Amino acid sequence: MDALPFAAFTVNDRGRVRVFNAAACQLFDVDRSRAIGRALIEVVPSVELERMVAAALGGETRTGDVAFGVGGRARSFGVTAQPYDDGAMAIAADRTALIAAEKMRSDFIGNVSHELRTPLSAMKLMLETVLVSDEDAEARRIFLPRVQDEVERMIRLVEDLLELARSESGIVPLRRERFDLREIATSTVNTFARRAAGLAILLRADGAQAVEVDADRGELTQVVVNLIDNALRHTPPEGSVIVDVRHDGTDAVLSVADTGPGIPFSDLPRVFERFYVVDRSRSRDHTGTGLGLAIAKHLVEAHGGSLVVESVYGKGATFTMRVPTPIPPAADATQH
Repeated sequence: MDALPFAAFTVNDRGRVRVFNAAACQLFDVDRSRAIGRALIEVVPSVELERMVAAALGGETRTGDVAFGVGGRARSFGVTAQPYDDGAMAIAADRTALIAAEKMRSDFIGNVSHELRTPLSAMKLMLETVLVSDEDAEARRIFLPRVQDEVERMIRLVEDLLELARSESGIVPLRRERFDLREIATSTVNTFARRAAGLAILLRADGAQAVEVDADRGELTQVVVNLIDNALRHTPPEGSVIVDVRHDGTDAVLSVADTGPGIPFSDLPRVFERFYVVDRSRSRDHTGTGLGLAIAKHLVEAHGGSLVVESVYGKGATFTMRVPTPIPPAADATQH
């Protein structure tokens, strides 16, 4: 049993541990000397596990997940307990990561279904209204443009899903070239200028010095677009969104700071999750797909960089992108 690659232990007919293999010692973080001869509940303090082993001592085979710990340190073990040699044997495996991945998959499918069902239901209702209205020009004038808006919303969602799948695959083909990161900041700010003016928001790009990067221009442009779009959607009228580009050591840094309502401390670790929305009621509109920040983070990390957020609730948020700057020609030559 000690040579088995998975955690295994046996107990006698009184529930005292007879064998506790090396994998079990590691999995449960228990020293073997503390396990042998003791009651199982003393070695692994789990009432649920104790019940499964007790059932095995009674001749039943039990299989299930057993939770250990609480809060952020909680872990889930898959356990099988069965009768064995006038006692019982149990094998266990840590399923924490697998269960978390399964929950993420289930949540993702649920979110996608919801995001697609909402516009489809609205379109169905509006088209039915137009169809039963015969030649009612007013109904067509009101509803058909809204149908078009919902179609465009679904197209954006599907495009974002495809982009997210590509970036999460870990295989993002980068077409690297050297360029000034300020160019992206300035051109993207200009693109959003009309929208910002219509929302009565000051949108400005700062940074006086050139900040050269060796990166995929299109991918980094997508990152900046997503960050500015996110900032504008969460900034109230008369607020501001400032895009700053600068050097910091060996990194090129681009930050987008807004004067919106900020992000609660408990939500900060989750803002880059797919479909995660802190509070839709705090957003200026609900047209975002909830994927922009997740896509941005994956694209930045594909460049060997990082994307982080800092916020004081009620005082805005700042998203900061860092990517390595290219090695200067002189330094590059000395390495060869």
